[in-house]
Amino acid sequence: MTARRVARVVLLDPDDRILLLHGHEPGDPGNDWWFTPGGGLEGDETHEEAARRELAEETGITDIELGPVLWKRTCSFPFDGRRWDQDEWYFLARTAQTATDPQGLTELELRSVSGLRWWTSAELLAARETVYPTRLAELLRTLLDEGPPRVPLVLAAEIA
Repeated sequence: MTARRVARVVLLDPDDRILLLHGHEPGDPGNDWWFTPGGGLEGDETHEEAARRELAEETGITDIELGPVLWKRTCSFPFDGRRWDQDEWYFLARTAQTATDPQGLTELELRSVSGLRWWTSAELLAARETVYPTRLAELLRTLLDEGPPRVPLVLAAEIA
């Protein structure tokens, strides 16, 4: 399978909380994890356009300041009976809009996303739940302490 190009958003509110979606394997809510908003590029849209579109669809948040690409990673994982191979770009974004209204979820997302939540860095560091990318708590802490990297960090590939 050709790698799916994906734009993801590290969305921070004025209190530096990050917004994560709670997902699970369709039909198995016990197989769950937290992840950043985002998804595949459609047609000839850019990563930036996909980041904005996916964020609006999955969260209802449109009033953002889209920043630089923070991280890039490749990952491969089984989900909904197929293997997904993804090339992901993680954009920094900031917003004052903390109310969410996910009205643009796809049929698959309706079956596999059970909510979303704003997390503090401390909550994320203490979390026992599965979070993707797996080093997100550490990456967020570094981002908040040092600011965005000058060039995107390439994260280790994750294969499940």
